[in-house]
Amino acid sequence: MLKLDRVSKYFKTGTFGGDLLPAVKQVSFEIGSGEVVSLIGESGSGKSTLGKMILRLIDISSGSIYFEGRDISGIKGRALRDYYRKVQGVFQDPFSSYNPIFRADRVLEMLRKNYFADLSDADWNRKVYSSLEAVGLNPADVLNKFTHQLSGGQLQRILIARALLMDIRLLVADEIISMLDASTRVDVLNLLAQLKAKGLGVLFITHDLSLGNYISEKAVILRRGVVLEMGATEKIFGNPQHSYTRSLLAAVPQLHKKWEVMGDEEKAEVASAHRSPEGAAALARGNGGGQSRTGVAEARQSPHLPWARRSRHGDHVLVEEEAERKAKRDTYLRTHEPVPELVMVEEDHWVALEAAA
Repeated sequence: MLKLDRVSKYFKTGTFGGDLLPAVKQVSFEIGSGEVVSLIGESGSGKSTLGKMILRLIDISSGSIYFEGRDISGIKGRALRDYYRKVQGVFQDPFSSYNPIFRADRVLEMLRKNYFADLSDADWNRKVYSSLEAVGLNPADVLNKFTHQLSGGQLQRILIARALLMDIRLLVADEIISMLDASTRVDVLNLLAQLKAKGLGVLFITHDLSLGNYISEKAVILRRGVVLEMGATEKIFGNPQHSYTRSLLAAVPQLHKKWEVMGDEEKAEVASAHRSPEGAAALARGNGGGQSRTGVAEARQSPHLPWARRSRHGDHVLVEEEAERKAKRDTYLRTHEPVPELVMVEEDHWVALEAAA
């Protein structure tokens, strides 16, 4: 249904826009009808940029995006309007999608003006009620309500209902549950599963591996705008081949392990940052002389460590030097690293040749 063929996006940077920063580089994958594909990666990996290009909210620098066999990379006008009849997006913050001075159902009325102007009031109301009930909402509880009178989960469901009003084929779900509470998250995930069973394709953009594993048949691991591993979800999670994928999985908190306990690699990383005995002592004070995250937090407030300084008010605050160095390194790697070739390691499982993250 949807196919991305070596899609790239470059943004102009620099004082006069003379430099180009690659946000996404030569990404290719497909989404079939009734299939959920999770696009997984850390913040800044290019996930939302890909979603916006699929929704034609930003232009593509190179490559092609095909929907039902048609290249939609440059469509405009009526063709774009027709495209939105079949493809819609729901984004992370439901509150930003509404104008607080209007009632929440105004987002549905806007669709009527543009796509269903010929429908009678009775037919339109039946369509709205059916769409709201499909996402588990009682129309009487949400219609004619202002946004502050509804929960985040209700507002997010209204946005999904708006997409369903169009009888869409593909939904781009960009971090749609990251701002919701745990119980509401499960409801929205189960709703997506129900819609998938009816033939809806979903691009599920997330940085949460557990959610991607729960909802999707396929997964795409993205880092610095490049695909490092992709294929069947159970194979990627059960047999990760790329070191970056393994590091992501290792970073997921385990319920049977204490969160404050540091691993050997983390201890080594923090220890390498020491520059004085005082800094080491600050690190060790977190748990009766043992190394813990509490101790790390205290150590990072210490003036004896290279990443801390004292403000003019006398308080210890974190400097941005480490973040700036990381940002510069990531920018350099985005610009200079070649795009690795993906090879099949088993059926429906591909990994980048350059396995070092």
